[in-house]
Amino acid sequence: MCPPEHFTVEYAINPWMDTTVAVDAGRALTQWESLRSTLVNLGHEVHVLDPRPGLPDMVYSANGAFSVDGAVYGARFRYPQRADEAVAHRSFYETGGSWKFFAPQHVNEGEGDFAYLPAAYGGIVLAGYGFRTDPAAHAEAQEVLGRPVISLRLVDPAFYHLDTALAALDDRHVTYYPGAFSEASQRVLAQLFPDAVLADRADAEAFGLNLVSDGRHVILNTDAIGMGRKVRDAGYQPVHVDLSELKRGGGSVKCAVAELRTGGDAGQPGAQR
Repeated sequence: MCPPEHFTVEYAINPWMDTTVAVDAGRALTQWESLRSTLVNLGHEVHVLDPRPGLPDMVYSANGAFSVDGAVYGARFRYPQRADEAVAHRSFYETGGSWKFFAPQHVNEGEGDFAYLPAAYGGIVLAGYGFRTDPAAHAEAQEVLGRPVISLRLVDPAFYHLDTALAALDDRHVTYYPGAFSEASQRVLAQLFPDAVLADRADAEAFGLNLVSDGRHVILNTDAIGMGRKVRDAGYQPVHVDLSELKRGGGSVKCAVAELRTGGDAGQPGAQR
């Protein structure tokens, strides 16, 4: 996670960003700390990435890379405003442990457009494209990570990253909003996950799918009341956190958390965060 010390909305690169509405920096930092504390209190270890001036979106740390069993596929951002974030994330992985880092050749935005299901079909990666990540990055990630990658086309600009439209609830189950995907991708998801928790547009617009789950607790923002009921009905325990300021930049819980999959975590989703 990366604290929002420099967070502001000074440009608009997704439909949720409004440069005319000021961000309450103090409130953003307080809300971020509440999310960090929530994860720690649930038993997760949180590593903190130092924020850098001039990179207001660095708080959305999920976009900086995608890790699977100790292998890390780095990000290459679509927009130049965020390009230097990739450098900071690469430094974290190359100096902070036994990660095997792979620099990307193709545009991709890390966990923003990748999700890993280690117990589904032997371990698969779901990958979004259509707005931020090039489809060629999916093939590159497959070669780097050694996991089958399923490409899913996003068609609604409001849900520009996969993590605004789909989330892993545990190692084999997902929740998603069908309307965010092309008809063909909807058919693929229905075939792969016939027991998925289906969200509606209201859930998605509340950033209810931009969640983090450890397989039991589902952390999601306070506006996602309907989504909270759905995950509770599916057998999970919703934990609501107020991230109203971070939503001004087009992100919520998941955007703020990069999941560190070090290997041997099957059955324990998100064992480290």
